[in-house]
Parts: sequence; C-alpha cells; structure tokens
Amino acid sequence: MRLRTRLRCAPAEVLLEKRADGAVLLRSPQPLRPHARAVGDWLVQWHERAPGRTFLAERKGEGWRRVSYAEAWASARRIGQALLDLGLGPDRPVAILSDNSVEHALLALGAMHAGVPVAPISPAYSLMSRDFAKLGQIFALLRPGLVYASDPEKFAPALAAVGATSTPVAKLLETNPGSTLEVAFSRLTPDTVAKILFTSGSTGTPKGVINTHRMLTSNQESWAQLWPFLEERVHTLVDWLPWNHTFGGNACFNMVLRNGGTLYIDGGKPAPGLAEITARNLREISPTMYFNVPRGFDLLMPMLEQDAALRANFFRDLDLVFYAGAALPQNLWERLEKLALDQKGGDLAMLSAWGSTETAPMASCVHYPIERAGVVGNPAPGCELKLVPSGGKLEVRVKGPNVTPGYFRRDDLTRAAFDEEGYYRIGDAMRFADPAAPEKGLVFDGRVAEDFKLSTGTWVHVGAVRVKLIAACDPLLQDAVITGHDRDQMGALVFLSPAAAKLAPEVVRARLAAALPALMAEGGSSTHPGRLLVMEEPPQIDAGEITDKGYLNQRAVLERRAALVAKLHQDPPPPEVIAVP
Repeated sequence: MRLRTRLRCAPAEVLLEKRADGAVLLRSPQPLRPHARAVGDWLVQWHERAPGRTFLAERKGEGWRRVSYAEAWASARRIGQALLDLGLGPDRPVAILSDNSVEHALLALGAMHAGVPVAPISPAYSLMSRDFAKLGQIFALLRPGLVYASDPEKFAPALAAVGATSTPVAKLLETNPGSTLEVAFSRLTPDTVAKILFTSGSTGTPKGVINTHRMLTSNQESWAQLWPFLEERVHTLVDWLPWNHTFGGNACFNMVLRNGGTLYIDGGKPAPGLAEITARNLREISPTMYFNVPRGFDLLMPMLEQDAALRANFFRDLDLVFYAGAALPQNLWERLEKLALDQKGGDLAMLSAWGSTETAPMASCVHYPIERAGVVGNPAPGCELKLVPSGGKLEVRVKGPNVTPGYFRRDDLTRAAFDEEGYYRIGDAMRFADPAAPEKGLVFDGRVAEDFKLSTGTWVHVGAVRVKLIAACDPLLQDAVITGHDRDQMGALVFLSPAAAKLAPEVVRARLAAALPALMAEGGSSTHPGRLLVMEEPPQIDAGEITDKGYLNQRAVLERRAALVAKLHQDPPPPEVIAVP
C-alpha cells in the first residue's frame, strides 16, 4: 500500500457468529450511539452553532450563489408552513422532478421539517423519456399533493403527461411560519417518513422505498463512528451525485448537513460535455472529500492527468476519495493512486462502502487502509449482516435501524423483500477479502440474480467477469453485459466509451480482439468471454436498460436485446462478432 492517511478512523474489527445451517452473522463491536430524532434537528443545530457558515452553494454566472445555515433554516420553516397550509401530509407528499439545486434542497428540507414526505424523482424520467411511462407509474403510486419542476417550460411535456402543474419555490417562501409548523416539527418521530426514493430494480417497474428519519439519522451516526474525522474539521464537498438517488441524497447531502459542512452543487455529470463542468468547478473549489461513481472517475481521470491547475486544486485540501455504486476497475484505482503520490506524497485515504436505497444507504463501510478496489468493509454500527450460502456464493442480507420498513403502498413487495427473520434480501453476494482474517472486510461478489451457469454446469460470476473485461479493454469500453446462460461459452454485449469514439472502427475492433486471447490465458471458460458484440444503439432509459447515473440493468438489456445475444452466440460467428480464433 503506497497511500497513507492521517485521518482518524475506527479500527478494523468485526464480530462473527457461525450458524449450524452454514449462515454467518456479522456485526460491528461498536454499539450505535444515540442519534438525532429527525433530519431537521441537524438544521436547527447548525443554525444555532454556525448561522453564517455557507451550507449550500451553486453556480451563478461566473461566481457562486451561497446559502448560509441560518438562511436555509429560515427558508425551510417558511416552506414547511406553506405545505401544511396547502393540506400536505403523510399521504400527500411532495414530488420534485428536477436536478440538484438550492431550491430543490430547500423544498426537501422544508417538507421533512413539516412531516411531509419528499419524493425526488429522476429528471431522466421527464427529460430523456419519450413515453413518460415510468413517470406515470410513479405518479399513480405517489399521488403527490404538490409538484416542483425547476423549469416548467422544459418539463411541460412531462407535467402534461401526468396531469400536473409546477409550484414555484419562491411562492412557498412568501409564507410566514406559525405555530402549526412548530407543532408539526415537534411531533416528528424517528419513524416519520422523510423520503420516498424510487428505484426500478431488476423488473424496471419503479418501487417507492420508504426512508424514515431513523434510517437517515442512524446511518449518519454510523458514518461518524467509523470516520471520526468527519467531526474534526469543516468539510467541503463538490458533488454532482443526484439527490433522487440514495448515494447523493442521503450519504453525501446528509453527511454535509449532519456535520455542518459546505456543499457546492456541481452541475456536471459523468457524461461527455458535462464532465467538463465538473472540472471547471474543481478548478475553483478545493474539496476536502470527493465522492463519485466509477464512471465519473473514468471521465475525470484524463482531465486530472492532463491539467496541472485542475490537479493542484483538486488535491490541495483533499483528505478522502470515495467510490461506490459499482466496482471501481483496478486500473482507475492505480491511476488515481499515482496522481495522489505525485501531487501530495500519497497522503490520501481511498475508501468505499456498500448498501442500497433500502439501507439509507450504508450497510458496510471501509474505515481502514485497503490496497485495491473491491473491498466494501465491515458492518456499520447497529447494522447486522447475514451471509447465506447460495449457488456457490454467500448471499448477504441486512437488518438494522438503517433498513427500510418497506415499499410505499406496496405491501406485497414489502413482504417479499424480507426473510423469515426480518433480514432485508438485498440480492448481492459477498466474500471475505481474507477468510483467515474477517476483520479485513468483505468484497462485493456480484448480484446473485445476475449469475448463471454455462451448459457445463460451471457458475459464471457476472460482476467479476464484467470488471475484468472492462479493465482488459481499457479505455475502450464504457460498460458490458455478460451473456452465456446455458451455453457452452461466455460472451459480452459491449458499449464503447468516448475514448473509443475517437479511434477508427477497425482500430477499436483490433484492440478488442487482442484483449480476448490475453483474458483467455488467465483462466477457464467461466472467467472470461470468448466473443464480443459492439452495441450500436446506446442503452435506453425507457426500456429500463440504464439509470441516469449510467448503471446498466443487466437483465433488461439481455431481455430487450435477445436477438443480438442469439447472434453473438451463433456458430460460426457472423462477421460483426469479435471472437477468439
């Protein structure tokens, strides 16, 4: 391990219990400390302790619009009162269709302050969709009492499709807070619903995950116990991660709020043409912690490597780099490690965590030095993991105060989501980084439902194969879907990266073809694909193939592109298929 860190973290330790049925229970030796009653208690705290400190900032022309903790508290109270006056409550939530913004944050904080659930909905369902089918399904389930869209004209087709109108936040801010708001805030309990976050899951049908205040506040207390450094300085984040997802909306946003930090709202995204917005912001603002998904690091890395000014400002105050949401290819880890060594002598923590929308989101966390990507740490305080043998793997299930009580207005989904002992069936698999030393943590071992058997009866672990393929073809592939269920050979439908688009097609094909024999030399048929087919059509959000963070839904891609899967596995392979000779 060449990187080191001076950050104060909890030691690597875990309590392990083996059952006679083969299951393994894991928990933290640290009991969960008392935590805030509700998200609004954090806002009240920092309004009192640091009223003038910048809480939120967003780009305004050449500068930044800044909102202090005192201003955010005052605005949240006005908005909360306005929502109560309009008759909103637990059964009439707020729906937000827009990207991250100051208005989005203030509306969400105001709603939660008043006991009104807030449902931030992916803007992709409104702006990238053609049929608004998912948006219609969400509105039919949610039945919101108020809808907000940052740009009513841009969102007009989507609003019309669901029969809604947008209410400006400025109008809500005209209301003066009164006693009814104070009573509503005083009546909040840890079990009050704070948010409803929508996730499409493997079926592509949106599910409303209930997020209580207990889930959100207990989760942040767990972070603070594992990462004591959160409370030891005022942290600055420059962050694009969307608030309609649990990573950005619960982990990052709430981490800033709980610890009195400053959040610069990054208008960029991990996409060509938008990643440059992120780079511009990072040239101006030096983060102390930086959070991203692997796709975001993939696009940011060349800019950091080529731009000395960006690199210097990015690393100047940086204590921590964090990735989650998907496995970080080892080549990206090593490139980032090299930059940290060159720029600041390796004084940088590179950490990760694991969880889901249903776990608010952190269920396990890395809080000790690790040498490579893939380790997701040990259980968070108060959270218990159960590892159950399944198909040659260990399926992981979760229990704790951070786990959802269920799905909004879908008791059938709620019943199916939990096992007979009340553990949430998250659908992921884990293995120990070192079976002889379980305190070294768990390694994500793919989705149980995505793995399959070849016709030989050999299991294919899709997650590991996908990461290995992308790394071998670096930097040509943006993503890949692994195929081969009940066939004698594995294949992959591959989506090219922006870097590949800059090369001639024959060059790309030659490089991809060269990667296959190299992979074959490393192991058997269940560890690498023997043929590839390049996708000409990008993944489609209306078909459930992709999320707005760029994650592929493997099952949806395989079902929608079944004809291409069949072509990929034809014998002999057609000319467009890249195959090992």
